[in-house]
Amino acid sequence: MNLQEIAKKETTTIVDVRESFETFFGKVDGAVHIPLRKIAEKMDDFHQMSQPIIVYCRSGKRSEKAMKLLKILGIQEVYNGGSVADVKALLK
Repeated sequence: MNLQEIAKKETTTIVDVRESFETFFGKVDGAVHIPLRKIAEKMDDFHQMSQPIIVYCRSGKRSEKAMKLLKILGIQEVYNGGSVADVKALLK
């Protein structure tokens, strides 16, 4: 299954890991907002999310870090969606 198919699954949760002020520049409809720096303290939220989980940020670098951190912390079905534009394109 490719990332576009994963993004379109009804069970997929999309998470924006940017800082709050960055969401004013656009966001993915329906995405949950949890900044990268708060992931460790929000693990209960992640464990309750429907999986798979796609994380995104401005460029894909923070979402790559978020994906790796989530995997270390026990969330295995997580994918780096890249940027806002990348995830919006996946959902078309």
